Amino acid sequence: MNAEPGGTPKTTLPIALDAVGGDHGAAPNVEGAVQAARAGVPVLLVGPRVALHAELGKHPGSGSLPLDVVDAPDVIGMQEHASDVRSRTGASINVCTRLVKEGRAAAAVSMGHSGATMASALLTLGRVRGVDRPAILTHLPSQTGFVTLLDAGANADVKAGYLAQWARLATVYLRVVEDRENPTVGLLSIGEEPHKGSALVLEAHELLRGLHGHGINFHGNVEGRDLFQGTTDIVVTDGFTGNVVLKLAEGEAKVLFGWVREALGSTLKSKVGGLLVRPALRGLAERMDPSTYGASILIGVRGLAFIGHGSADARAVKNALLRAARAHEADLIARLEAALAPG
Repeated sequence: MNAEPGGTPKTTLPIALDAVGGDHGAAPNVEGAVQAARAGVPVLLVGPRVALHAELGKHPGSGSLPLDVVDAPDVIGMQEHASDVRSRTGASINVCTRLVKEGRAAAAVSMGHSGATMASALLTLGRVRGVDRPAILTHLPSQTGFVTLLDAGANADVKAGYLAQWARLATVYLRVVEDRENPTVGLLSIGEEPHKGSALVLEAHELLRGLHGHGINFHGNVEGRDLFQGTTDIVVTDGFTGNVVLKLAEGEAKVLFGWVREALGSTLKSKVGGLLVRPALRGLAERMDPSTYGASILIGVRGLAFIGHGSADARAVKNALLRAARAHEADLIARLEAALAPG
């Protein structure tokens, strides 16, 4: 299936967007919100009221769309400390998560400070019962469409029990949001054999094997190359390793396409050939573009919170909002709570 959200969302509760978060400020956030609103997703633009109204004025017809501005005079910048969320109650990300907590928004979405987003979501929304540590769940392109990776950076130091919890969370997520019935789970290691890996991996392997057939379809250990081959639907690992994998994949894709462009422009013959393969390369580039996936969910908090790239463009913002709407429509939080309920 396509990773990019499709169909017409049916949500009536708006998505709260940190409209000044990210490297490029309000412009791509507002443009993405306008695109999502045109697709049927109502959005609350959270940030300085005057600046956001001015940005909306650049989009003809936006006044008739399901868009509202919620004033937030402060923003936690990309170079500031995540711990600032405790004292800066008027910061845009704090206003977003409070809107979710109060039932006025279906989800919070931010392309801004990822640490601040995680801290605000955890402090304001709390955790799903049975979850020790929330994780960042993200999608990477694979031969089978996409593979779901977690943790992608929320927890550098973990316990084996966290990985088992994340496998359960990701399984429910793929079932109810992505329509993947009985998704397979792989544990990232340095070899397929169950006796290979660190002490953490060996302990996690035993836990996951014990859960096989009890809500988890555990495949076993997988190696780095298995992610992109689509050997399993889900791959679990610690947040340090997961973040390295994510950044390595994104960086390698950029370098690889740079090499392709360089090769296709090296001679007259290659330039002609480049014109012929351009449509195919454009489709491949789109498939590998992080904006296709919009944002990553912070899964395990008791409310929907999505974290995007600081460099996100309008397309990424739109897709993040559509993905958040889909998760809300699927009643994801209630389904997660039911799956992790004791007994």
